[in-house]
Amino acid sequence: MELDRAKLKNLLSKRGDEIEKSVAGTGYLAKTIIGVGIFLLDNEGDVDLLTSKQKTIFDKFLQPLLDASRR
Repeated sequence: MELDRAKLKNLLSKRGDEIEKSVAGTGYLAKTIIGVGIFLLDNEGDVDLLTSKQKTIFDKFLQPLLDASRR
């Protein structure tokens, strides 16, 4: 899977409010979502390096926000 690292970096640095809204009421913490995003940035966006829990977080929170930024 090709991950647009520039969009991920923008999401993490400038759209934190959207991350906060996406986790509201889910039991997840925004800093957990941000941590997974930072891990991806540090590892060239290689989604294959994520653990199963991190992949779930990516699929549930980060990917939808990244997809929304393409519209």
